[in-house]
Amino acid sequence: MLGARRTISERTSPRRVMAGCLGAAMIRSILDCDGSSMSNSLLVQHHRGVATLTLDRPELHNAFDAGLIGTLTRALQQAGADPSVRAVLLAGSGASFSAGADLQWMRAMASASQEENRIDSLALARLMRTLDELPKPTIARVHGAAFGGGVGLVACCDIAIAAEGARFGLTESRLGLLPAVISPYVIAAIGPRQARRWFATGEHFDAATAHEIGLVHQLVPAAALDDAVHAQLELLRKAGPVASASAKVLVREVCATGGDRDALDRANAALIAALRASDEGREGLSAFLEKRAPHWARKD
Repeated sequence: MLGARRTISERTSPRRVMAGCLGAAMIRSILDCDGSSMSNSLLVQHHRGVATLTLDRPELHNAFDAGLIGTLTRALQQAGADPSVRAVLLAGSGASFSAGADLQWMRAMASASQEENRIDSLALARLMRTLDELPKPTIARVHGAAFGGGVGLVACCDIAIAAEGARFGLTESRLGLLPAVISPYVIAAIGPRQARRWFATGEHFDAATAHEIGLVHQLVPAAALDDAVHAQLELLRKAGPVASASAKVLVREVCATGGDRDALDRANAALIAALRASDEGREGLSAFLEKRAPHWARKD
């Protein structure tokens, strides 16, 4: 549960349903009732094992502040703990994915103390880390603008698919700031050399450049964006749930290992042995040998 001070209500307004992704399943809106201005800022929908989290501030290009940061963090934690969720899709309503920080929030933080700004930044760091380490595969559906923290969300997702007209920018340096909180995830996505350029200049770049430097995996025409997302979700449904969710853990641990190759070999051997001996591993191998679909890949 999200706590006694938060409510969950059902909404089925056609405006809030993304064609091809949300389908006809129930829309559940997480309402922010803690006194901030961020009420009705996030939509959560579950369908066929996919939790779709839609940033829902279209009039502000889905810019976020402390309210949305907290709401999204809790929604991710809830999805991560839900055994019925196979994957998480992150999207934005309206014209943009996310334009980064809300201007009113930035104005308020400019007059806040250094300690208040530190606490506020730690909340954003918690959001990014929660998304990056979520024990479910994650997909970013990117269209329109993705600036600042919006780029951070894209970088934290396991799979990022963008419309060809999407625009990106790490524009903090224009304000005399730096994308410090999101930097570990952006650097992991695009590499140190690219990060040095884009962090310093704050310039905008197009979707083709985002694809070239590794921020997004796939570019498609805007009209084909939902189909491309659906195709990736179908691939995840065919993969073993434990295996697909553990892929990011394997990558993270391999990258974090220093020069001890023997320790890495032992860890990887233990991992594959555990997977082979697991119920999922046995079912996957049996299904392959018997030329049938494993139970997790069968149609609902």
